[in-house]
Amino acid sequence: MKISEIFSSIQGESSLAGLPFTFVRLAGCNLRCRYCDTSYAWEGGVDLSLETVLEEVRKRGIPRVCVTGGEPLLQEETPLLVDRLLDEGYLVTLETNGSLPISPIRGECRRVVDVKTPGSGEGDSFLMENLKDLTERDEVKFVITGREDYEFAREFVETHLSRFRGEILYSPAHGIVEPRLLAQWLVEEKARGRLNLQIHKYIFPEESRGV
Repeated sequence: MKISEIFSSIQGESSLAGLPFTFVRLAGCNLRCRYCDTSYAWEGGVDLSLETVLEEVRKRGIPRVCVTGGEPLLQEETPLLVDRLLDEGYLVTLETNGSLPISPIRGECRRVVDVKTPGSGEGDSFLMENLKDLTERDEVKFVITGREDYEFAREFVETHLSRFRGEILYSPAHGIVEPRLLAQWLVEEKARGRLNLQIHKYIFPEESRGV
């Protein structure tokens, strides 16, 4: 597997924000979002065997693992990695940009699926067939860069997620839109979903990796 980094930190996003996690960041991504904060994982990485990755996770002793990227679904070994982690009793989350099928990932894994908004520069990338594979364990995320993105997200939720019972996350693009403004929109319009701050950027503001 091409691995960008393995580290332990506080989960900064999703409904599990604030909990200690071990992160397995896979290298390689098929999108180029304009606000990406992990562009160092677009390419490169170190070749590690599945067993080496699992041993690195075990050594950290944390019962929760986030498989992320880059885009982890680009690598054919990712479903097996998730399976092995689940079989060993870990709580597993997988973060994906939504452009590739999520169906190879077991439903016991909590899949955090991004729907790219127009402001990302990749607004047509979401794979609509993923909608039928979402379960109530999964989470759908929209990164918001401004009002246009918010309106896009709201319409998408109303049109495509009316029966979805998992978490809906609205994340203000860090340094682009003020969290308080997005919070105001959510309250005023009684939106389904929650504000999803990247709290690791407030805890570790000077760090770009391993947080």
